[in-house]
Amino acid sequence: MSEPVADFVVRHVMIRGRVQGVGYRAWVDETAQPHGLDGWVRNRRDGAVEAVFAGAASDVAQMIVACRRGPALARVDAIDEQDGDMGLLAQRPAGVRFAVLATV
Repeated sequence: MSEPVADFVVRHVMIRGRVQGVGYRAWVDETAQPHGLDGWVRNRRDGAVEAVFAGAASDVAQMIVACRRGPALARVDAIDEQDGDMGLLAQRPAGVRFAVLATV
């Protein structure tokens, strides 16, 4: 992870709609990297996509706005977001900035 900044935040989001089978996780992975974000994304067995984004507050906020659109084939019905913590961030593999995790 990069040097901590004063406005560093961790946000835990749950994305609902047609978000599985449409490349949503890969899109999140590709979109988070240019924003310089740390975190992870994974499918959930209930049909949602779950993600954790960590970084500068403005970059995290921009990523969540982007998630409301998602990739072309997705339909996002709702995004639930809440504060996250370093424990959530630690679920990604060591040494990896952003990861696609296994379904839970």
